[in-house]
Amino acid sequence: MPHNGQRMTSYRIAVVGATGAVGREILRTLERRNFPVKSLKPLASARSTGKTVEFQGKPVPVEELRAEAFEGVDYALFSAGATRSRQFAGACTEAGAVMIDNSSAFRMRSDVPLVVPEINAGDMKQHHGIISVPNCSAIIMAVPLWPLHQAAQIERIIVSTYQSASGAGAQAMAELEAQTRAYAAGQPLKREIFPHQIAFNVFSHNTAVAENGYNEEENKVIEETRKIFHEPQLPIVATCIRVPVLRAHSESIVIETKRPLSPEEAREILAKAPGVKVVDDREKNHFPMPLEASGQFDVLVGRIRRDLSHPRGLTLFVSGDQLLKGAAWNAVQILEHLVGKV
Repeated sequence: MPHNGQRMTSYRIAVVGATGAVGREILRTLERRNFPVKSLKPLASARSTGKTVEFQGKPVPVEELRAEAFEGVDYALFSAGATRSRQFAGACTEAGAVMIDNSSAFRMRSDVPLVVPEINAGDMKQHHGIISVPNCSAIIMAVPLWPLHQAAQIERIIVSTYQSASGAGAQAMAELEAQTRAYAAGQPLKREIFPHQIAFNVFSHNTAVAENGYNEEENKVIEETRKIFHEPQLPIVATCIRVPVLRAHSESIVIETKRPLSPEEAREILAKAPGVKVVDDREKNHFPMPLEASGQFDVLVGRIRRDLSHPRGLTLFVSGDQLLKGAAWNAVQILEHLVGKV
């Protein structure tokens, strides 16, 4: 198999959750990157059997997700939730396929690399058949912070997120659109996916609040960033909020560094950093926006300024496409590294 050193010109790929929001973006990203796909196997639940997905201009039949489906697959990109990932991980790896998993199922396991390729691609060398894609908010924060951490050693992170509907899937995006139409027409707004009205509203992230007072999303951002950075004690405080945006998460970030980092130096560092695009035009008041981040592989970074409350503080604002860098693109990047296509 290719993960044991054998080079192939093209690869047999399975996409688990191929009909979902992230699954569809994985297919588009493979196309955008001209990834050498020898054969494609879109997998989804039984209710999707009979449907097709489009790939390279052709309809490809969706197959039912079953243990036998991984026979003859080189790499399987999973985006069907933690339950499905746990259920089929054994069948996938036993068939000889490498699992690239977008769910939270294995992220914090010590034997599973949690990878953002711009930061810790080397961790993939230690994989045992499974590589995890981090939480979308953690990725979007980590990409711009890593080069600043290397330059000045971050000692504390304070982050507030503005998370789009896409993080809860295609049905959540449809709910935002439906509520917006209903509001404009003066009709009642229906709630099915989110616990609160998403149109014209913001609310705390719709995950359970743990005993420490932080919701599941906030705890993921904290724990996963520490693992990605190999900094298990890094102080991080997170507040995660849902906003009525279709796709692309934004984040307000404050960092304290070991040595002072001026906005000018930070801007210079970020301008050269992989996976980052500086959008920081004070004169025109033009800074990162989810509207402009949508569809982009890069994380947009701006509002780079001193934290006036701390001598070694710096603050910035970022926007990144939750479906792309926050999920599909990061997974395809991992795949490209595994096959040496970088």
